[in-house]
Amino acid sequence: MMALSEFPCEVCGGTDAVEIPCVRLYTNDQPLHVCKQCGFVYVKARREAQEIADSWSNELFGECYTAKRPAIKASHLYFLDFLNNYCLLKNKLTVDIGAGEGQLLEYARDLYAARVYGIEPSHANCSLMREKGIDCYEGTIESYSASSAQKGIADAVTIAWSLETCFSCRHMLAGAWDILKDGGHIMVGTGSRILVPFRKALSDYLGPGPTDTHPVHFSANTLRALLKSCGFEPTGINRFHDTDFLCVVAQKVGKEKTSAFAGDDFLAVYAFFERWHQETQYYLSLCRD
Repeated sequence: MMALSEFPCEVCGGTDAVEIPCVRLYTNDQPLHVCKQCGFVYVKARREAQEIADSWSNELFGECYTAKRPAIKASHLYFLDFLNNYCLLKNKLTVDIGAGEGQLLEYARDLYAARVYGIEPSHANCSLMREKGIDCYEGTIESYSASSAQKGIADAVTIAWSLETCFSCRHMLAGAWDILKDGGHIMVGTGSRILVPFRKALSDYLGPGPTDTHPVHFSANTLRALLKSCGFEPTGINRFHDTDFLCVVAQKVGKEKTSAFAGDDFLAVYAFFERWHQETQYYLSLCRD
């Protein structure tokens, strides 16, 4: 039996969460919960950070996942263009946490003239980055932060579709805090799926693999609330309600300087998933012979 750690809500710290029952139909009977205090959707029981990182490095990257797909290339370009509107990247040190194959950093360097550095646990991916001339740290953000690595060096930190895949989103943001200069910018990109018009079937959003490889699920409100609780003040958000992407830019200001920001009504989130399930079943039934 693998060891699992129980997590509270990482947005508000609450421990009172309700399970979303319909989710088990799509996750091989694995539960997903919503915090009753702030509406954050998360997996309560998770493996350790290195085990989750190893799943991505050894099982999910490669044939199952590669940034070379056209849709992912497009998301990286969208992401960088949005960030560049708030923080000009030219000659700025940009650190990507969960850098994968280094594609986003390659675009930042070649298209925006940024100085770039990656943090990535996969040995294979780090080798690919080095072949592209991108310097990187091979390991998790947790191990980077615990090492003697330089702190307060980056003008910008990017977390592109990685915050939702790590052991702890708070740990990752704490690492970003350490890396950033005072007043530096962080940008988080993730899928826009919760409390928006349905983009895809619930069966295509969730799957039977270990749920802790995607242990958290953000709405626009819970992502901004999390950033504020970690000492970042959001300064920009994209048109998440009519696109696949949710992108939030925030500035490092300190926890004592951020204003309060509410999350979501958990009942609305619970009802959203139930409706998503019903719509999924209805339209899938129309597709069957």
